[in-house]
Amino acid sequence: MDTPLNPSSREVLRDLLSEMPGYGSEFVGTFANHAPMVLVAQARMGASGYQLRRFFENYKGYKGLLPFKPSLLSIDETNWRDHLGEREHEDAYRRFFADEFRCRGRAELLHRWLPLLAPGVGSSAFHALMRVAYAVLNDDDTEVVNGLAYWCACWLQMPTPTGAQPLSSEPGEVLVHAGSVPAAKGQPIHALIWQNMQQSFALPGFETAGDWLAIDEDTMARCANAALSLFAATQDFCALHALTGLHWIRVLAPFHEATSEMVRYFWAGVGALMNEMGYPSLPTPEAVQAWRDLPCPSWQEIFAAASQSFDEHDLSLVFSCSQEEAAYGDPLYRRAAARRLGMIKEIVAL
Repeated sequence: MDTPLNPSSREVLRDLLSEMPGYGSEFVGTFANHAPMVLVAQARMGASGYQLRRFFENYKGYKGLLPFKPSLLSIDETNWRDHLGEREHEDAYRRFFADEFRCRGRAELLHRWLPLLAPGVGSSAFHALMRVAYAVLNDDDTEVVNGLAYWCACWLQMPTPTGAQPLSSEPGEVLVHAGSVPAAKGQPIHALIWQNMQQSFALPGFETAGDWLAIDEDTMARCANAALSLFAATQDFCALHALTGLHWIRVLAPFHEATSEMVRYFWAGVGALMNEMGYPSLPTPEAVQAWRDLPCPSWQEIFAAASQSFDEHDLSLVFSCSQEEAAYGDPLYRRAAARRLGMIKEIVAL
């Protein structure tokens, strides 16, 4: 669920988003600028115009948002792959995708490019995916272009399927296998999720990670359930991104024909984070059911609390949980969101 924007919030959101192209997609250390996305989430949870402005003024100050940098490079159909991952040329990718948009329109642009970009779905720890998904949610063509450009500029190549036999159709079993790769144990933990994914991808034992998950028509729903259970049990930062990332994949699913492959790449990325997560186990079905029965505030109460937060991940998580509950009907999403905000007691493993 979400709350219809009131006119003043819609106007403030439009004004703030009009500023976003002037800011870098990342700030110091290649941390992702969440503002173009979480302002939309905050507005759709019923935040006032004042709350939107207050959040952004605080965010741009303490994050130290940087001005967007121009590039003199020219990118076209012949060389777009040659500069993947070159953050200094994001501007060139923006100009390229702006041309693509003018030629194709949004629907054809997404239909053509999302399958091509699926092997880099982990770029910027899924935040490029996030930017495109929120652009679609907000019906914002400028942000669609900017999100695709960011996806290319911060490119992270996921493990390429080799044709090896899948390990399991159960996402949890794939995570258990990822956690058993000996070379991953004791690896250093870096500051950024994408750095830890990249580190794992290079280790012996991850060569076939792109083949581990067997894909069928229910795979995304099973992954969503596994990510929700993992986050509810751990409140882990990587698990949060697994939960929200599957929401973003679902938002984009109607616009292209490679969702299954995107999910396969995505779950390989989640598996690559088992070392960062500390090798957690999924909770038992009995524990999950007990958590579903916990008393919990309403979504409107949760939205009101989230809209007061200065934490971008509070806004992202709560909005995605509300949208995923609407899609899948699992009340655990509301409990997980309320726990993130400290509105219900600590969930105790059973």
